[in-house]
Amino acid sequence: MPTTTWNRHHILSLADFTTTEYDTVLQTAASFQEVLSRRTKKVPTLQGQVVANLFFESSTRTRSSFELAAKRLSADTLNFAAATSSMTKGETILDTAKTYLAMGTDIMVVRHREAGVPNAIAAEMDRLGVRVSVLNAGDGQHEHPSQALLDLFTISTLIDPASPRLELLKGKKIAIVGDILHSRVARSNIWSLVASGAEVHLAAPPTLLPKLFAEYICEELGVKSNSPTPQLFLHWQLEPALQDADFVMTLRLQKERMTAHLLPSLREYHQLFGITRTKLQLCKPNVKVLHPGPVNRGVEISSELMDDPEFSLIQSQVTSGIAVRMALLYLLGSGKA
Repeated sequence: MPTTTWNRHHILSLADFTTTEYDTVLQTAASFQEVLSRRTKKVPTLQGQVVANLFFESSTRTRSSFELAAKRLSADTLNFAAATSSMTKGETILDTAKTYLAMGTDIMVVRHREAGVPNAIAAEMDRLGVRVSVLNAGDGQHEHPSQALLDLFTISTLIDPASPRLELLKGKKIAIVGDILHSRVARSNIWSLVASGAEVHLAAPPTLLPKLFAEYICEELGVKSNSPTPQLFLHWQLEPALQDADFVMTLRLQKERMTAHLLPSLREYHQLFGITRTKLQLCKPNVKVLHPGPVNRGVEISSELMDDPEFSLIQSQVTSGIAVRMALLYLLGSGKA
């Protein structure tokens, strides 16, 4: 496994990931994908280590795949549920994390509805001087690194199954469509895709893709807002984003995060921005569609298209997620044994 180039203690954001780090994750995930294809899918890599899944927010895919990934690496797992924890009695988040630290946790996988919670826990672990790694499994409207990495892995292995790497996406046109304003997945994907050299097109109604968001992204990318990077384009109509696209990522409408009436109706949204087989005719003939899930069928994407293996990579994303999360846990845990 290629760990010699890995020095990162926490995985909290992709904003400062290097090309070497991306390729290390992709190559390590490819190794574990081969392991998962065997009859015996378990390896002793993290035997004796403890992975705590601290999910303060509901999740199906991310939580289950992190748990399975840890078990495939022979780690012991602890699963936290806020509703049945001492937090209902007033315990703080940092005290909860320190409780799991006292139980011998080596890696904490953290998801929270508020941005910055994984960073706060990582900072506390560093302050205490302990060798505990924190992995951001999604925080508020900030980032979702493992989702973007599995998206990257899904696409790159489709292009070159034997050798997935970042440079394979260079020059590819990738459209990200939907609730970009509230999406941590979109933010992480922007960092990874721009780093790959892909041409990224964001498309959404103005209420879900405001100009302030564009200014924020440009600032983070280090370019002037009145002179956007040639790799990043914003559209308030769907058609220019889809034109000749190689891949289309559609995002869930996060109604639970919407504090204002941002859409006239779900029906109108689907008519204008929902991805269907007819609309994909604007794309390259071999276009593929991704969605991080959960999916609102008939809103972001038609049911027919979602279940069509000719176009849909949605189930492949779920499968890729296990290998990628095995890779992340391995890379963080390999120096702790």
